[in-house]
Amino acid sequence: MKKQGQTVIINFPYTDLSRGKPRPALLISKVPGKFDDWLICMISTKLEKVIKTFDEIINKSSVDFDLSGLLSDSVIRISKLAVVSEDILIGTIGEISQKRLLRIKENLCRWIRS
Repeated sequence: MKKQGQTVIINFPYTDLSRGKPRPALLISKVPGKFDDWLICMISTKLEKVIKTFDEIINKSSVDFDLSGLLSDSVIRISKLAVVSEDILIGTIGEISQKRLLRIKENLCRWIRS
């Protein structure tokens, strides 16, 4: 059973909609309705692409790093979003803290409202 805040592996699509390579992503929220669709965002190890005060960095010193299933310091790219069917998720690797998930959702809402 998937839930908000889990880290998963998915072939995250590129912005030109071509199929991407397997990479970690964060389950932000299940989309309302009868389908098993999820709003997700990409997780990357390219820390130099972080948008300060928007994206979320999770590193080895973070309280929830070990539970995340990530292998190295990463950036949760809040602006790299997709809605995907649960069926195409390759697997679950871990989860982030509820506090971090709330911060990500707040940043996402602030961005959409601006």
